[in-house]
Amino acid sequence: MQHPKRYRLCEHRYGSAGAALEWNHLRRRALSSSLARTCYAFEADFTSDLRCIPMAVRRKLDLAGVKLKLQHWSELGESERADLLAWPDDAASIEAMREQLLRRTAGLSAGPARELPRPAGEPWQQVEQLPAVLAASAGQLGLQLRPGAWAELDELQRFALVKLSHPGHEHRNLPRALAEFGLLMAEPSP
Repeated sequence: MQHPKRYRLCEHRYGSAGAALEWNHLRRRALSSSLARTCYAFEADFTSDLRCIPMAVRRKLDLAGVKLKLQHWSELGESERADLLAWPDDAASIEAMREQLLRRTAGLSAGPARELPRPAGEPWQQVEQLPAVLAASAGQLGLQLRPGAWAELDELQRFALVKLSHPGHEHRNLPRALAEFGLLMAEPSP
């Protein structure tokens, strides 16, 4: 079988066994959906160096049923954090990510990552109705949301807004995310 030039470069650099692993890694990164690796402007304070867990990774962790603490995240190498951001979010890839994270965190000082139930019917998975928690949080901040805008969002945007609107959350980024996603009503002209 004739391998692409990129594979042959990996083989030269890593040897034949390492080439297969590296090639799979490169393919996985290339096949990642843009949704799976998206970082938003409201996250810019911490996504440039990936010191905090971006929403795209948090969504994948939820889908995988893995509770990864910030301490776990901090103990992972920079390339490991970047790999998790680029990791595809199809069902098979999420399962592979789950297994890898459970193995990888077993030896970290924070202890192994905790397993969680996988989401089913969560508010961010529902397109039809604006979640009450988001409506309440927006109301507390005095923000008016555009009618019907919730249905226009992709799943990652809905996930981010629900997470940012949870009670007890400081809601600092919620107005920025709502504006970024185009959910806010336009201010009436004077």
